[in-house]
Amino acid sequence: MNKREVGNLKEDAVCKVLEKHGYKVLERNYRVRQGEIDIVAKEDEYLVFVEVKYRKSLNAGDGFAAVDIRKQRQISKVALFYLYSHKIADDQAIRFDVASVSDDKVKIIKNAFDYIAN
Repeated sequence: MNKREVGNLKEDAVCKVLEKHGYKVLERNYRVRQGEIDIVAKEDEYLVFVEVKYRKSLNAGDGFAAVDIRKQRQISKVALFYLYSHKIADDQAIRFDVASVSDDKVKIIKNAFDYIAN
């Protein structure tokens, strides 16, 4: 199984957990030139951008550690493009969550980081 196939399986697992907790998955693998957002979902009044990180082993840390400032900045840019291209109102509440998958366990940090400009 290649990396993309493994990634899809782990994203499937995250989507199931999100839906079990009341999220409505709107889109997966939203790609633009600036980057990609793994999952776009709705939870209550929030439009949620979810980054999924899988770790085969925790030797290099969990998936949360992989979402550094550079990655946060990239996700923020793609989210802004998503909002603009989908003509979503400026007053729409948004949130950035991170899902870490290891040993087939999914952990989600809600509001893992704030929007980062530049």
